[in-house]
Amino acid sequence: MRMILLGPPGAGKGTQAVRITDKLGILQLSTGDMLRAAVAAGTEIGLKAKDIMARGELVPDDVVVGIISDRIEQPDCARGFILDGFPRTVAQAEALDRVLKAKGIGLDVVIELTVDDGILIQRIETRARETGGARADDNAETLKKRLDVYHAQTAPLVDYYKTTGLLRSVDGMASIEEVAAAIDGVLAEF
Repeated sequence: MRMILLGPPGAGKGTQAVRITDKLGILQLSTGDMLRAAVAAGTEIGLKAKDIMARGELVPDDVVVGIISDRIEQPDCARGFILDGFPRTVAQAEALDRVLKAKGIGLDVVIELTVDDGILIQRIETRARETGGARADDNAETLKKRLDVYHAQTAPLVDYYKTTGLLRSVDGMASIEEVAAAIDGVLAEF
C-alpha cells in the first residue's frame, strides 16, 4: 500500500499514520527524517542537501524528490509506505508521479482528512489552557499562520488528486476511533 495522508496541521494525520503503519506493516516516511538520514549516510544527494542546508536555504524539490526516490527503493518499503510531509505543492506531486512512474509503481490512495479551521483553532486554544502552553506551537496565532500556508500551498493537492481518481475524503472532525474506522473502510477498497 503506497499512500499519502492530506490535511491541515492538527487534523490528526500523525495519529492516523501511526495506526495505519502498525496495522499494515508499512513505513511512515517523513521527508525531514529522510533528509537527515541521507546527509548522515553521505549519499550523493545527501551531500548536496547538506551543502544547501548549511547555507540556510530550503532544500529544492528536485533534491527532496531524489531522496524520496532513493528511499522508496529500499527493501523495507517493498510492502508500501505513507508519505508524511510530502508532497506539499502540486509541482511536488507531479515530480513524485514522474518518479513513481519511472519505477513502474504508483500511489494506491490519497486520504484527505477534512476539518473545520475554526474548530481546530478552538482545540489548540483549549489545549493551551489545559497544558499552560507547554508546547511551543500551542497557540492560535501559530496555527492560523500554518493554516494559511496549508491553504495557499497544499490544499490545491485535493483537486489535483481528485482528478487522478486517487482521492478519498474522511471526516477528520470525528473521534479518533471514528476517523480510524472510516480510513479502514477506505483501505478495504484495496
